Amino acid sequence: MINYIWPLAIIVLSNIVYQICAKGIPEQMNTYASMTVTYAVATLFSALMFFITTKGGNLLKEFKLANWATVVLGIVITGLEVGFIYAYKAGWKVSTLATVTNAFLAIGLLFLGFFMYHEVINWSKILGVVICLVGLWFINR
Repeated sequence: MINYIWPLAIIVLSNIVYQICAKGIPEQMNTYASMTVTYAVATLFSALMFFITTKGGNLLKEFKLANWATVVLGIVITGLEVGFIYAYKAGWKVSTLATVTNAFLAIGLLFLGFFMYHEVINWSKILGVVICLVGLWFINR
């Protein structure tokens, strides 16, 4: 059970701190310069964690296992980061931006799961989409 919960806790805590940091990027700083610093730190931290969590691991050997998804993920993550930073610079509130984007994400992933992974869409999922849409209406009032 703990193996099921601890990743969720990391995601939630990291996402809270992420939103604080994304909103805290200086408005006058070029977003891509900010991302360069961010990813330099992320690269160093990831390499450090690799060596801490992998006894006798060979990072270069691991790089050979990378596929298209690893490369595209780097591009997509940059899009996520840049989107949030620009949204905050445009005036979105930290209390609503993530909620709005995550509601649309949940709806999009429901259809993605159905069409790409043949996941079942049942009445409870449809009700969940309706609740998301009603929630968006309340949030944006």
